Amino acid sequence: MSEWRVPLADVVVSEDELEAVIATYRSGWLSMGPCTEALEADFAAYVGSESAVAVSSGTAALHLICLAAGLGPRNEVIVPSLTFVATANAIRYAGATPVFADVAGLERPWLSAAAAESAIGAQTVAIMAMSYGGHPGDLAALAELASSRGLILLEDAAHGLGGRLDGRMLGTFGLAGAFSFFSNKNLPAGEGGMVVTDDPELADRVRGLRSHAMTSATWERHQGGALGYDVTGLGFNYRIDEPRAALIAAGLGGLDEANRRRAELAAEYHRRLEEVPGAAAAMTPLEGAESAHHLFTVVLDEQLDRDAARRSIEEAGIQTSVHYPPIHEFTAYAGTGGGLPLTEAYARRAITLPLFATMTEPQLQDVVTALASALAQGA
Repeated sequence: MSEWRVPLADVVVSEDELEAVIATYRSGWLSMGPCTEALEADFAAYVGSESAVAVSSGTAALHLICLAAGLGPRNEVIVPSLTFVATANAIRYAGATPVFADVAGLERPWLSAAAAESAIGAQTVAIMAMSYGGHPGDLAALAELASSRGLILLEDAAHGLGGRLDGRMLGTFGLAGAFSFFSNKNLPAGEGGMVVTDDPELADRVRGLRSHAMTSATWERHQGGALGYDVTGLGFNYRIDEPRAALIAAGLGGLDEANRRRAELAAEYHRRLEEVPGAAAAMTPLEGAESAHHLFTVVLDEQLDRDAARRSIEEAGIQTSVHYPPIHEFTAYAGTGGGLPLTEAYARRAITLPLFATMTEPQLQDVVTALASALAQGA
């Protein structure tokens, strides 16, 4: 996949998954048809939601849950700044304003329920939780906060597919959840997303909005379910195609096993990093939680040069990353944040290390050795 000795992530497509994709091309039906219907049913059953609606990307899923939840101008939504920019962009797409709140700690880099509560104002209508790294974090407390204050809880569960809290799937704690099948996710398809909800009206709104707000879809008309259609509002082309739907459906059955392997690797990282001075492993598993282990990160001691450490590690052929530059520090969001000391400190000091289901223990040891070497040099 790359020239890295240990890449940050790796994608392996099985023969069964390839055959499922090929079959869609042989079928002659390439956009939102029987594979999409089957995927939605399987996905809803997997996460335990009443409805699942497949869309073209995780960003589309986030946009649609914001619209379908009724967010709009003069509404404020509390959201972490430590997330991919799509989380906040989706709020702005709906005309609402993201209000950034701090994370829980340097080794707990998810939205703090206490910080979220402090950020509630007169125009706050919702909280957007994000399962950073695949961990539930303060999700239970955020759900309780939203309920007690009459706020909508939405979930960006792009990192969290297969993760659970007290047996309940991440993405199902709020009014709606959004998942991503981007190429670096635990269940990758290149692009693709999913909305899950137990609210039938919200599910219907999402289904309509994903396809130009049309009252019937092409597949429905093809099957004789409708002779024509009306357009009831301003919708979008957020449809998923059949090859990707087939690929996702074929991979869903192996997701729990892949996540189990990620959990083993994460536990081994935690164990071995105890012997590495200068770096603390973040995201220690919480009681009652089963993480999807989408990311593994370490936080360097404050005096160390994070970027120099990354360069040293990458010279050893090991890819690293940073998740994420805080959104409130981007030019497009200038003036929207501040007062987020933990978010800013984490973003300066954290390194994302390789983690993927097919990673070997020798590869993991290579990563730990390279990190230890970099820090011993005073990087």
